[in-house]
Amino acid sequence: MNTRSVAELLGISTSTVQRWVKQLNLEMERNELGHFVFSEEDIELLKQVKTQLHEGILLQDITLAKNKRTGTVKNFHTETNVDELADKIHRIETSLNQKADSVVSYQLLQHRHEMEELQKQIALLNERISQMEVLLKKESEIAITDELNINKEKKSSRKKKNFFQMIFGS
Repeated sequence: MNTRSVAELLGISTSTVQRWVKQLNLEMERNELGHFVFSEEDIELLKQVKTQLHEGILLQDITLAKNKRTGTVKNFHTETNVDELADKIHRIETSLNQKADSVVSYQLLQHRHEMEELQKQIALLNERISQMEVLLKKESEIAITDELNINKEKKSSRKKKNFFQMIFGS
């Protein structure tokens, strides 16, 4: 049974179970990941601990009626397992590097596409600016021409006015 199951059975937290095992130096069996594996005998010991704590006995003063038992830790760290783990780590690193490369390649393609779009927009803006400059130049030329025409009309009307003033006198 794992730590969580034992904690639920006893109505305590998993950290409490782990603390009791550590502080009481209980030798527990562990799995390949280093997690505690509790037997029925281990659960009975923890029930004794809980009972004594409820009776007001301090954790360091608890005495357990243990059968002679020794905890075992399965040794999963043989050379073959170490080699397998190293090989697995190497494959994961290779896969990670390939993934990183593909992500960077994708990002570069995205940036390139965005830059091309921006260049198109810049070209359109330059074209619009050129068209506006041409229109502005035409408008200024028309305005100058209009102003010259107005000035000519004023001069000719003055000449006519001056001519009439000479004849009829004012």
